[in-house]
Amino acid sequence: MTGHAPLLILAAGGTGGHMFPAQALAEAMLRRGWRVRLSTDARGARYTGGFPHVVEVDVIPSATFARGGLLARALAPFRIADGIAKAALSMLRDRPDVVAGFGGYPSIPALAAARLLRLPRMIHEQNGVLGRVNTHFAPRVDAVACGTWPTALPDGVEGVHTGNPVRVAVMERAGAPYIPPGDYPLSLLVMGGSQGARILSDVVPAAVAALPDELRARIRVAHQAREEDVERVRTAYDGIGLGAEVETFFTDIPRRISEAQLVVSRAGASSVADLTVIGRPSILVPFAAATGDHQTANAHGLVEAGASVLIPESRLEPGTLSEQIAAILTNPEAAVKMAHAALAAGRPDATEALVEMVENLARRSTS
Repeated sequence: MTGHAPLLILAAGGTGGHMFPAQALAEAMLRRGWRVRLSTDARGARYTGGFPHVVEVDVIPSATFARGGLLARALAPFRIADGIAKAALSMLRDRPDVVAGFGGYPSIPALAAARLLRLPRMIHEQNGVLGRVNTHFAPRVDAVACGTWPTALPDGVEGVHTGNPVRVAVMERAGAPYIPPGDYPLSLLVMGGSQGARILSDVVPAAVAALPDELRARIRVAHQAREEDVERVRTAYDGIGLGAEVETFFTDIPRRISEAQLVVSRAGASSVADLTVIGRPSILVPFAAATGDHQTANAHGLVEAGASVLIPESRLEPGTLSEQIAAILTNPEAAVKMAHAALAAGRPDATEALVEMVENLARRSTS
């Protein structure tokens, strides 16, 4: 046993969506005197740059049945079994007080080992629909934390609405005062995940072009586009005489959200969390190809609260989008209501809620 500080093992997969909440929890638990170890596979290990350097990273083999050729799929159970054995050995040497999974197949070995050894364990699901791995483990853990509410859960499984942790730069702008649309330059922010940004690049410039002249003349656009689309999107905005910043990535998204009068976005879990913690009106276009249509589920709470307008991908065309943009940007009172509704739906305390769940689990197991 290394020291007497309690140990939390985080099990997370190789995408930002899974890694980001795990990183937020790691930072908070370290501040509370815990030791933290991350269990992931080789692909996940590439995403660990943002984690505090004192977090040990255990690279443990895992596999998916969903991708790869026949051979890869045939070998998957053996790789997973090997990973579970390695994770269990590691836990026997240094017994964790709690194991927390954040989804993605690299989280399988640590969660399965924790179940075998009957250790306190929990999962956090970022989206409104459980991913495959979390669906499997939901009935087999002591607690299920839900980033999006409501989340569809298997029968008999109770969830706790914690919200999705947001990064420090977003917290610094939490509840920043909203400047309603008026007779001055208006900021429109367009953001889509790397896979889902193309349709926004196809439709948004044409929608802006279709706005009434006096409104279009006041709009400033910041538009995130895929690398291969940047030039044509710039050209489209130039063609309507509109100054637009078009980049593949904005490093200062929290600042841009806080300064925007309106955000047009995909409905990824972390984008939705950012919009609610800062509190801005949005038009959400869920990524139709997302597993289990989870982006529509992610948007559901905001739409119900009156903070967002949802346009399904199948109905996204310039005319419809243009009408919705104009409706919000020409109605300051409605825009302010949407901003306040977004803020009311936010969970800026998501990280604290997860910390509390971890500490409660640890206490229950020792009492």
